[in-house]
Amino acid sequence: MFTFVSGNLALDFAGTVKEREAGFIDLLTDPAALDDWLVEAGVLSTRPACTAGEFARAIELREAIYRLAVSTVAGRAWSDADRDLVNRVADGPKPSITLRADGDVHRRGDCDRALARIATDTVELLGGPHRARIKQCGRDACTRLYLDTSRAGSRRWCDMTLCGNRAKSAAYRARHGE
Repeated sequence: MFTFVSGNLALDFAGTVKEREAGFIDLLTDPAALDDWLVEAGVLSTRPACTAGEFARAIELREAIYRLAVSTVAGRAWSDADRDLVNRVADGPKPSITLRADGDVHRRGDCDRALARIATDTVELLGGPHRARIKQCGRDACTRLYLDTSRAGSRRWCDMTLCGNRAKSAAYRARHGE
């Protein structure tokens, strides 16, 4: 259900909305979906049973992350309200992490701790050296943000198998009158 192609936890969280401008397909429809995402993303090892209030805070955080990242890509100043929200959430306690005897890592905590981890990742990304590598997918309908880690910094799509193939197919059809 979820895809993790952004190369960064915070950007993948913002990517839980597909096609923001052409339909706004929200993959986080309720607290249970947020629980699933937190486990699939590796933020927590077990579902935290997020409440409706925590879910509302998560959506508010996700949208602030998206706006901050889009402003970064566009070279615009960040909203103080969005920056303050991310900073406030990042200041909270994070999930506990333990290394088990079998080599597995176990992350535990509640929903708010998981959100603090995502907000911390946002602060580290936007305040770090990779900020200039944040890009928005080049496929018209896609609004996903990603971290371009290619050597030349020339990556154009959030994911080659998702958007890259679609964009190349559309260009081929346009060139060949199909």
